Amino acid sequence: MKDNYDLVVIGGGPGGYEAAIRAGQLGMSVACIEKRVYKGEPALGGTCLNVGCIPSKALLDSSHRYEATKHDLDEHGISTGDVAINIEKMIERKEGIVKQLTGGVAALLKGNGVDWLQGWGTLVDGKGADKKVKFTALEDESETTITAKNVILAAGSVPIEIPVAKTDGDRIVDSTGALDFTEVPKRLGVIGAGVIGLELGSVWRRLGAEVVVYEALPSFLAAADKDIAKEAGKMLKKQGLDIRVDTKVTNAEVKGDQVVVTSESKGESSEESFDKLIVCVGRRAYSEKLLGDDSGITLTERGLIDVNDQCKTNLDGVYAIGDLVRGPMLAHKAMEEGMMAVERIHGEKPQVNYDTIINVIYTHPEIAWVGLTEQEAEEAGYEVKTGSFNLAANGRALAQSEAQGSVKVVADAKTDRLLGMHAIAAGAGDIVHQGMIAMEFVSSIEDLQLMTFAHPTISEAVHEAALSADGRAIHAIQRKKRKK
Repeated sequence: MKDNYDLVVIGGGPGGYEAAIRAGQLGMSVACIEKRVYKGEPALGGTCLNVGCIPSKALLDSSHRYEATKHDLDEHGISTGDVAINIEKMIERKEGIVKQLTGGVAALLKGNGVDWLQGWGTLVDGKGADKKVKFTALEDESETTITAKNVILAAGSVPIEIPVAKTDGDRIVDSTGALDFTEVPKRLGVIGAGVIGLELGSVWRRLGAEVVVYEALPSFLAAADKDIAKEAGKMLKKQGLDIRVDTKVTNAEVKGDQVVVTSESKGESSEESFDKLIVCVGRRAYSEKLLGDDSGITLTERGLIDVNDQCKTNLDGVYAIGDLVRGPMLAHKAMEEGMMAVERIHGEKPQVNYDTIINVIYTHPEIAWVGLTEQEAEEAGYEVKTGSFNLAANGRALAQSEAQGSVKVVADAKTDRLLGMHAIAAGAGDIVHQGMIAMEFVSSIEDLQLMTFAHPTISEAVHEAALSADGRAIHAIQRKKRKK
């Protein structure tokens, strides 16, 4: 550890460690401060690698393979004997993936000359030319003051706790606890039908749990396009998720080996018992010990760090990224903001395009979108035209038994410009990247129509959806649109 650095990054999650690596590539002296301890060892990678994106996807994949083996192979002429799931081994696999990736991040920091400081980082004073950061070591809680020309705040977020369902780490857990169940609960309650709730609910439903998902909002997946949300709701309910919208949990109490949940819907109250309850109603910015009393940083009314479009705070040389600032709490957003901040510090002029940030829900099939929904486009004043294509008419989807879902495009009817792409499909998260790239290059619907898509591929649904926007889809009967 040095006394002075060109850059100190507080936070070793996706945004922080990528920023530190990029700064190292650009020749800066860099320290990355991270206080996380996972399974008894200091760990880089933040929520995403340790208890979020990566471990949840590992369990989603394991549970999907189990369900597919148990229920879906017969139609292919494949017979199996009794199929069983070894939860302990499934969790071990998840832990192995986490360890491999977090260890890889540590090696990347070292390989790019970045000092990983294991402990807490506090911006004490960010107003001068040399910023002051207090470093509190994990090992012995000793305190050292480091100076830096620049600072990036990247402390991430933590699950929101609600007073009506306080977590106890056993029967009532947050998203982290839901990754380490030692057995499949017979009945599982989930508070929150957002990304995390649907993904974790899907994992344990596939493995045999009876799952009830409580959602306080009156509509399902309010952030998604209405057509996609409606289709997703039907599919997930058919899979066995009991999703109850407009239902508010008013109390959750552990009684013996059960969690008794009281909920209210349309003025009526009811009680149900579960073996486990997962609370996943969102996340909040993590700011503990991050800012000293005289740091000089300006916060928003919501308690986020106030930044401009380039993630610069009110202080020269101090940036904040990821879950600490405005916008969606997504790892890939934090990554690009970290890169932007570092390159801005280096004198370059990059800019994150916030209009093309992709959202993905890793259920099966996946739900994903980029850009404006049809409803958002109309509210923004566009004259909207849309096109969609059902995967039931896609040869590749049928051949691999993945013919559920659809692809939808949203465009400006006057200019033909693509405004958004939405999908519910196997691999939807990959499919909508085609829409993101097209939007980055300000493509029109006609551009997509004139491209040659390989056959047979699921991506042909993108082509057909674009053709459908002008009533030209080949593999679907097009109904003439009524003139308004």
